[in-house]
Amino acid sequence: MIRGVALDMDGLLFDTERLYWEVGDQLLQRRGHRFCKGLQQRMMGRVGVSAMQQMVDYFSLSDSAEQLLEESDALYAKLIESGVEPMPGLSSWIEFLQDLGLPFGIATSSRRKHVEVILRPIPWRDRLEFTLTGDDVTRGKPDPQIYQMAATELGIATEQMLVLEDSGNGCAAAVASGARAVAVPSLHTKDQPFDGAAMVAESLTDPRLWEWVRRSLPR
Repeated sequence: MIRGVALDMDGLLFDTERLYWEVGDQLLQRRGHRFCKGLQQRMMGRVGVSAMQQMVDYFSLSDSAEQLLEESDALYAKLIESGVEPMPGLSSWIEFLQDLGLPFGIATSSRRKHVEVILRPIPWRDRLEFTLTGDDVTRGKPDPQIYQMAATELGIATEQMLVLEDSGNGCAAAVASGARAVAVPSLHTKDQPFDGAAMVAESLTDPRLWEWVRRSLPR
């Protein structure tokens, strides 16, 4: 039975994956390369320097991962200054969780300074039980660490937690933690594997997802 919910952020709640793609492409064009799906899949869910090391290794770059992260941070900060579009159905989904009385929080690989900018204008921010970011973990997705921490924040066993993820690495992290994982792929992640997911939903408004949650509540 589901007693709490952990939500990924990028590509699930907000349309930020296209921004990450733009940042990655700008970084690589400066170095004679282009961002691609293969690299995106390797980077998704990984934290900070670890994510940038994937870029270094993929293209055998001479830059350090630390240098790329600093450059990436500056580019991304400019892109999110004017706000980020929510994914379709986000408001309805949050209202649904609130109506059911399910506690929920965010577990994202993004850096806290960026998360705070994105969440600043969100009216339901105060309803979050927790906000875990890439700064809070030592091992990024697909490692289950962040979802183990999320269950602790909710005060429940991981087996009692629902996790919504849009990426293969994120879904793998949720499954490895023992949580019930539901994949909600975005345009950028629809071709990734979601092994172990209880369901692959079309969007946050998918009626199958809502019914699945209702049936999974404690009686």
